[in-house]
Amino acid sequence: MDTPLSTIAVVGLGTMGAGIAEVLARAGRDVIGIDISETAALGAVASLEASTARAVSRGRITEQERTAALARFRTSDSLSAAADADLVIEVVPETYEIKQQVFRELDAVVSPTAILATGTNALSVTRLAAESQRPERVLGLHFFNPAPAMKLVEVVSSVLTAPPAVEAVTALARELGKEPVAVGDRPGFVADGLLFGYLNQAAAMYEANYASREDIDAAMKLGCGLPMGPLALLDLIGIDTARTVLEAMYAESHDRLHAPAPVLGQLSSAGLTGRKAGRGFYTYDAPGGQDVVPDALTPAADTEAGAGRAVASVGVAGSGTMASGIAEVFAKAGYGVVLAARSQEKADLAKGRIAKSLERSVAKGRLSAEARDETLARITATGSLDAFAEVDLAVEAVAEDLEVKQQLFAALDKVCRPGAVLATTTSSLPVVAIARATTRPEDVVGMHFFNPAPAMKLVEVVRTVLTADDVHATVRAVCAKIRKHPVDCGDRAGFIVNALLFPYLNNAIKMVEQHYASLDDIDAAMKLGGGYPMGPFELLDVVGLDVSLAIEKVLHQEFRDPGLAPAPLLEHLVAAGCLGRKTGRGFREYARR
Repeated sequence: MDTPLSTIAVVGLGTMGAGIAEVLARAGRDVIGIDISETAALGAVASLEASTARAVSRGRITEQERTAALARFRTSDSLSAAADADLVIEVVPETYEIKQQVFRELDAVVSPTAILATGTNALSVTRLAAESQRPERVLGLHFFNPAPAMKLVEVVSSVLTAPPAVEAVTALARELGKEPVAVGDRPGFVADGLLFGYLNQAAAMYEANYASREDIDAAMKLGCGLPMGPLALLDLIGIDTARTVLEAMYAESHDRLHAPAPVLGQLSSAGLTGRKAGRGFYTYDAPGGQDVVPDALTPAADTEAGAGRAVASVGVAGSGTMASGIAEVFAKAGYGVVLAARSQEKADLAKGRIAKSLERSVAKGRLSAEARDETLARITATGSLDAFAEVDLAVEAVAEDLEVKQQLFAALDKVCRPGAVLATTTSSLPVVAIARATTRPEDVVGMHFFNPAPAMKLVEVVRTVLTADDVHATVRAVCAKIRKHPVDCGDRAGFIVNALLFPYLNNAIKMVEQHYASLDDIDAAMKLGGGYPMGPFELLDVVGLDVSLAIEKVLHQEFRDPGLAPAPLLEHLVAAGCLGRKTGRGFREYARR
């Protein structure tokens, strides 16, 4: 196919269509914007005028280039205007009826060599193509919002699509400065196929009253480095749109994880569809607004800060990276810290690790030499738990093994003074099972720090059915003093972050098992299309495949959902000793250090 796709029609000039038209016009294509709404057409023109004006003011294009781009864009209210187009991209509402009507009308208008692309992210490209008179020239071209900024474009082939059509639009995507990823036809494709399952789980977690909307969103932003929390993202996407995508995914997969959470249907039926309606999971300043305003569900200021127990000294049990990082955090915040390991030698090595970390902070100008010395002076390294006799808060950071932790807490129970708060940093084990190893389970709470503890702001505060109110309040107050953001969790597998993160990672592995997409394409899709700081396979190799498998098993055992069963490929890699970066091979191979 030799066509350069120089004239392109965009059908539907909502936010996405206007954004695609802007990308095309600025890239030198003649663009025909088609919409039955004059308001939408005028809005698309105004959007292009504003964006190109900003580009001129920032020195990215010249005034002459701006004038040329504006001249290349014209609008119409009739599909007949697409007659001369080499490529037509439809971005109309996400229903078969509307899209099929558009394709039927285009069949009668466009030239025999034109390519027809659907912008769907939920409906079957094959079904749309089958009803066209030219199914071999129909494909999916899925841009991400906002189209001018997002680099990912999924190029979707059906079993009917001719390879030359795919080659032509793939070349176009690259000329537009985008990263095209070739995928087959299934609901959600790669990025949304992974993203919407995660969003659905977050909605279900909120619906179950496990955690507040604010805590769920904060946990995923601060714990995973995501640009938005899942509930805020659902409001941005549109709750009705999300439900449509999930319905399509469930119809194909029959996986309960894709069955839309009832709250999505309830909000949609009530017209609370997110930002566009002014209200969804959150309430906004106006329909279409982006500023969240307080409503009846907005939590009051933390009133528990003064209701806890006094904490002046902290004991940290453990000698690994996590224990060292947590001890550093407390010492920096002014607490006297006792760092206890299984031997004096291990304790001294852990304190040495803290000294190196503080020295790096000094070298980068983040910490003064005086503050470094004061912080180190607050830390006492010891090879015995007996030094915990007078601490107000004891924090356990040893191996993620229930028996090991229970033995440690039994020892803390004997050593620590009455009224001391005992905290476990477990990420996956039941806190209550650890608490029951003591004679004072009401004093036991979870404080799940994230690695590296000095840098990560999140702490999941896990209270069991036995945890005392003042113990919970104490930990929240301590989090404020050490400048961490606490989120409240009940005592169930995965808490917030891991319960949402690891099913997403597991589903990515299943995509590879099913030969739907490659490791590289999936990682690229989630970084470029979802704004993730790392792709799922990069993250799995960093976390460790053995650690990931253990968490997956805990989640599956707790919730008994078949969709949470660890992917066989993950189990096979762990059995083969391919555990990720730490062994030099996981999903990818790494150079040995």
